[in-house]
Amino acid sequence: MNYNSLEECLKDLESIDQLVRITEEVDPHLEMAAIHLRVYEAGGPALLFENVKGSPYRAASNIFGTLDRSRFIFRTTMSKVQQLVALRDNPVQALKSPFKNISTGLAAMKALPLRNPSAKPVMDNQIQISDLPLIQHWPKDGGAFVTLPQVYSEDLNKPGAMNANLGMYRIQLSGNDYQLNKEIGLHYQIHRGIGVHQSIANAKGQPLKVSIFVGGPPAHTLAAVMPLPEGLSELTFAGVLGGRRFRYTYEDGYCISTDADFVITGDVYPGETKPEGPFGDHLGYYSLTHPFPLMKVRKVYARKNAIWPFTVVGRPPQEDTSFGALIHELTGKAIPKEIPGLQEVNAVDAAGVHPLLLAIGSERYTPYQRTQQPAELLTIANRVLGTGQLSLAKFLFITADDTRQLTTHDIEAYICYVLERIQWQRDIHFYTHTTIDTLDYSGTGLNTGSKVVFAAYGEKVRNLCTEAPVALKELQGFVNARVALPGIVVLQTGAFADYATAAAEMETLNAQLSSKMEELKEVAMIVVADDAGFTAETLNNYLWVTYTRCNPSHDIYGIGSFYEHKHWGCKGPLVMDARIKTHHAPPLILDEATERKIDRIFKKGGSLYGRV
Repeated sequence: MNYNSLEECLKDLESIDQLVRITEEVDPHLEMAAIHLRVYEAGGPALLFENVKGSPYRAASNIFGTLDRSRFIFRTTMSKVQQLVALRDNPVQALKSPFKNISTGLAAMKALPLRNPSAKPVMDNQIQISDLPLIQHWPKDGGAFVTLPQVYSEDLNKPGAMNANLGMYRIQLSGNDYQLNKEIGLHYQIHRGIGVHQSIANAKGQPLKVSIFVGGPPAHTLAAVMPLPEGLSELTFAGVLGGRRFRYTYEDGYCISTDADFVITGDVYPGETKPEGPFGDHLGYYSLTHPFPLMKVRKVYARKNAIWPFTVVGRPPQEDTSFGALIHELTGKAIPKEIPGLQEVNAVDAAGVHPLLLAIGSERYTPYQRTQQPAELLTIANRVLGTGQLSLAKFLFITADDTRQLTTHDIEAYICYVLERIQWQRDIHFYTHTTIDTLDYSGTGLNTGSKVVFAAYGEKVRNLCTEAPVALKELQGFVNARVALPGIVVLQTGAFADYATAAAEMETLNAQLSSKMEELKEVAMIVVADDAGFTAETLNNYLWVTYTRCNPSHDIYGIGSFYEHKHWGCKGPLVMDARIKTHHAPPLILDEATERKIDRIFKKGGSLYGRV
């Protein structure tokens, strides 16, 4: 079904019992987010909050909370989008089968945005920021945030919708030093399209005009998070996925999405910033307060009976996990097609997406080598770390599988395959003093950290232990040896003090183990953690703790480590210090008082009784 509005979509979900209306008054301060989190964790329905305290507007969440629900929403257009992606990768196919692909061509006609439509429902009412549902998601958040915005900006050198950028960057509506109804904060990372537009405007000494669309047909929301190639307008993708052209107009020089539920317009002036944050983010920690661009609000519009969509991010999996799964289904193998030799890549959701990549490539240089070792894989790794959002990764595991049976999406099997083959003396490759995810506080500063490539190829060099060897159970200063995955043993020690102390602690570990290489031959990796039991309890715990709390250049050690011709390696197991560091952001913790307050919604007589 092709939706003209968000409300049409919600009614469609309700018709298949995939939406629950919450009729009780609910506080946007923590309560709405807490309800969402509990329902999402239970695999529950989409939610429509009909009585939001302090706002005349309804709010909706968990719309994309399951992959099956997202497939239902886009059931009439998903296959056409997939065909278009396939034809982009293989345009000759369209010439070979023109009649077979005619429907795909007709679908592509929906891509062209429609300017100045006769109906402009979003402009029915002009309101203020204070009229909106001001939702605070986590206890230490700096204020209320927009978590499903579509942020629109244009290149001053190439104005117009076809060259515009539509991205999902969080927006702070209240709190800190912002003047309510007059100022809001924009948070976006340095590589984003809007950042390029702001740099161009700054160079001209002009303000950047920004429009924030909220709601509208669900295809618009998804388009804002799609990893599209630079120069390809998200508005065109929204039209194809929604089966309906993106409708827009201009008012006072600002672009208006006429089908949106809400639009906020304003200006970002060169050099003007204010502190933004903290905000509970997708790595499972707060992103802290930093200066980010300030947007001076011009006008705020709302359609009649508008609905405010939102989501809640936190330690994965969350609703944005389902976004990622849907994007993978839609784009298929589009990213590997951009990188020669790359067969598959997985940005691991449980590790916060950006910190950890698993990749499978080809290894075709081996006929020119005496022994099997990574060669082409390193060429591919450089391309991966230089491509779009993949460039935010800190850890890249990459291998080749001549049998074509390995997949990056069976995470445990993949990691075991690599650890069985990796040779720590040669197969570790560091990138230091480089960029990482803005939201990742494991590095040495904002946007600053390091990367490492673990590249493995060839025959097995070790079997992997499934029990911790005695040598790791009899250590001084390191206790509670637990196996997280085959070949990976977690040790527990005292809290991190500073890097000088940590280096001394790891040297103590090395001194105790360097003479026991034979006993450690089935141990590929040692993880040092604050809580070994928690870290080793589940695969997701291991992934989250290890890869969100490590900066490769600072937190990787090794038993029997050495330098040789500028190359670092180790003769025994790799050691990763995954303790929380003193400069890390705090993890997200639910507010117990709020949890008790929302119990009423789930008890007998409450709107969600019996639904989760």
